[in-house]
Amino acid sequence: MADSPFDSDSQRLVAEQAPGDNAAPWSVGEISSRLKRLVEGEFGHVRVRGEISGWKRAASGHCYLALKDADAVIDAVMWRGTAQRLAFNPQDGIEVVVTGKLTTYPGRSKYQMVVERMELAGEGALMALFEKLKGQLASEGLFDENRKQPLPFMPRTIGVVTSPTGAVIRDILHRLEDRCPSHVLLWPVKVQGEGAAAEIAAAIRGFDAMPGNGPVTKPDLLIVARGGGSIEDLWAFNEEPVVRAIADCRIPIISAVGHETDTSLSDYAADLRAPTPTAAAEIAVPVLAELANNLATLGLRSERCARRYHERAGERLAALVRVLPKRDALLGPQRQKLDDIGARLDRGLENRLTRGRRDLDRAAGALRPAMLVQRLAAARQRLEGVGRHLDLVHPNRPLEKGYAWVEGRGTGKVLPNADAARAAGALTLRFIDGSVDARVERSGGRSYPEPKAEQPTLL
Repeated sequence: MADSPFDSDSQRLVAEQAPGDNAAPWSVGEISSRLKRLVEGEFGHVRVRGEISGWKRAASGHCYLALKDADAVIDAVMWRGTAQRLAFNPQDGIEVVVTGKLTTYPGRSKYQMVVERMELAGEGALMALFEKLKGQLASEGLFDENRKQPLPFMPRTIGVVTSPTGAVIRDILHRLEDRCPSHVLLWPVKVQGEGAAAEIAAAIRGFDAMPGNGPVTKPDLLIVARGGGSIEDLWAFNEEPVVRAIADCRIPIISAVGHETDTSLSDYAADLRAPTPTAAAEIAVPVLAELANNLATLGLRSERCARRYHERAGERLAALVRVLPKRDALLGPQRQKLDDIGARLDRGLENRLTRGRRDLDRAAGALRPAMLVQRLAAARQRLEGVGRHLDLVHPNRPLEKGYAWVEGRGTGKVLPNADAARAAGALTLRFIDGSVDARVERSGGRSYPEPKAEQPTLL
């Protein structure tokens, strides 16, 4: 029996063409290309239902995942352009229906699906995604009550994030006009469909980033609103970027998404949830007429309270007056004491005047003219005696007897002894009728000045 071309016992060192086989061997690239065309031709358009596993978004923007069920797993890829148009954020464990084509990836010898469209597999899958997102964001504290901000009582400016063409904005404006006319800033956005979540999140962050003193007044309150619809229509308000923008906003936010029975993740993150957009407008501002009426009522109550307080104070004062003692009873002792002091004062003044007159009479006797003349003569004699004594002790008195004062020349200082005169050298002799300059020429013993022509010298 001839050996088969694929018989394991017919291994040879060099490949040879088997008898009867005139087909050349394929290259790896050729068979990979053939498989690629075969798979893409057979499965050029397929829809696959499965659970997402291993979801990953690369830096390039392309997304990679696997679809699995109880029996098998198939790899899938979603190019960046398709991923940007997704209406939700895929997560592991969510069941989806994807549309695309099967192809092969020769670089790894595997087949994969190129996803061109991804949808949630029914409302059950949508709710599962909702609960998963809710649990994830709640675990981060985005829904905690301590994060909630109080709403302003009467906001000056209200920012509204909603569609500019829907009935929602008209209902909000009409309700505000009826209750309390307010300044409204509208940031128009898409509220469903592709790109809606990104626009809503950007609007909220845009309002929050406005400067407080800019040309446009920064809102004191935000209303994020949308009319009713299915869970798919409201899904943009469940997207993570929107929820995080609401949680991070420093301006108080009222979430008014859908009808009263609809609940979105934005409701949990907002500072307050309103059942409808119209209800949000009612919550945002008080009724101006009611406020004015309340103020008037409070004014009347304040006036009545003040009047009542005044009346009761008057009654208490009248009651106190009745029990107070009479004026005469209170002032009688003081008046009597004043009269007694007045009488004593009169007597004291009379006594003082009598003593003064007596002292004056006594002093007047010593002031008679004869006494004054006698005292003046005695004082004059004492003064003359003092004058004579002063004349006797006058410094110039010895000069009249021929003595002279010896002074240092130019100093005016009297020299008391010979040592001082020798030390001075140049002298001035002051006589009763003038002064003479002298000079000490020798020392020792006594020397007397001998007059010379205009310059006496002490010898």
